[in-house]
Amino acid sequence: MPSHVLQRRAVQSLPARIAASAATNQGVQLPTEHFDGWLAERRRANTFRVDRIPFADMEGWSFHEHTGNLVHRSGRFFTVEGLHFTEDGPPHGDGPHSDWYQPIMRQHEVGVLGILVKEFDGVLHFLMQAKMEPGNPNLLQLSPTVQATRSNYTKAHQGGDVKYIEHFVGPDRGRVIVDVRQSEHGSWFSRKSNRNMVVEAVGDVPLLDDFCWLTLGQINELLHRDNVINMDSRTVLSCLPTDDTSGDALLTDTELLSWITGERTRHCVRTAPAPLDQLPGWKRRDSVIEHETGRYFNVVAVSVQAGNREVTGWTQPLFEPADQGVLAFLTREIEGTPHVLVQARVEPGLVDTVELGPTVQYTPHNYAHLPEQELPPFAESVLRAAGDRIRYDVVHAEEGGRFLNAENRCLIVEADAPLDPPPGYAWVTPAQLTSLVQHSHYLNVQARTMLACLNAMRTGTR
Repeated sequence: MPSHVLQRRAVQSLPARIAASAATNQGVQLPTEHFDGWLAERRRANTFRVDRIPFADMEGWSFHEHTGNLVHRSGRFFTVEGLHFTEDGPPHGDGPHSDWYQPIMRQHEVGVLGILVKEFDGVLHFLMQAKMEPGNPNLLQLSPTVQATRSNYTKAHQGGDVKYIEHFVGPDRGRVIVDVRQSEHGSWFSRKSNRNMVVEAVGDVPLLDDFCWLTLGQINELLHRDNVINMDSRTVLSCLPTDDTSGDALLTDTELLSWITGERTRHCVRTAPAPLDQLPGWKRRDSVIEHETGRYFNVVAVSVQAGNREVTGWTQPLFEPADQGVLAFLTREIEGTPHVLVQARVEPGLVDTVELGPTVQYTPHNYAHLPEQELPPFAESVLRAAGDRIRYDVVHAEEGGRFLNAENRCLIVEADAPLDPPPGYAWVTPAQLTSLVQHSHYLNVQARTMLACLNAMRTGTR
């Protein structure tokens, strides 16, 4: 409830406290040199197993009699449905007409992705969880303190309590630092979003098994390792306010917002449900739904055993991409101010047609049959970059609760890209991205991953 006392609209000290945590690479609770041993111990302490199974062996899941959609008998969790997507070419003639069918996940619930923070010896530490997800390439990665759908934390699955959830949805939660709804993968989810939260704890917080306190500096170091920090952590971390006070930019904030609005206006997109068992080009077999070309992604089924989850065993569908993807920011200084090149990206599952994506966001395997001139803009510039022009090059997995072995090579590349980029692209500063990500549906999940990586790359430690 409001205190009825006037307060500052923004807490002035907060960005400086976050910056101090980012500059500290040695935590009070878990020294950096002990992290690998701690994570290995958590692997040994629990039993994890994931097996591919035929669709018929899934417990509680079935294909709907009339639509062929893959549904759970409870009516909860999510469904795999068919989607028909069409986009008329933009009026200025710089984009083709698009028309395709695909499977897509529909999940109406808004989940909670929440990181709890607390000061130790005057430095903010972040409570991270070693969480098993069936789709993770290495199963165990660092997730937020809470990573739960509404079905999870209301116990629709009849499982155990979600640990620490009271700090994010209870009446006695701590001081909110971040609280914003952000989109999930617009190519694989239909209009799905999660509540991204960072909350500063009040009072003592018991440290439970599978959890550890790390400074932001330690987390940023781990962001330089393959498949350690999971997607849900990256999206929450991208929403943190920073102390970047640079006020100069190629576009003013008003011009940037106007450009985004214009991009949303000029794309005429339509989506319509389609029966999953009647999608042109897609074939359902005993253990997979796949595209006839072998491109894009498959829908598969798995059986899962995880000793430290709220439910220790279950079956479910997962989306498995055809190959590793590429995400990249091209970056350059403009009159001494760093900028990155973003694209206004249309995806069928987005709430508002367009969100900002990285400069490059694609899966090379899906373009292997096309001539080079039909690759996404700047893809060749990224893949041919070498030497010290590559400032960041790490493989990160996508959300392991819904996607199987979904990895992207994430790159930040210095380039002499044109100051006047092609339509649909714009140069923006990291500070402008940080400002936009405080609001819903401006940066897609891939851009938020790249912003977290960019912040980790730019942050010095002590």
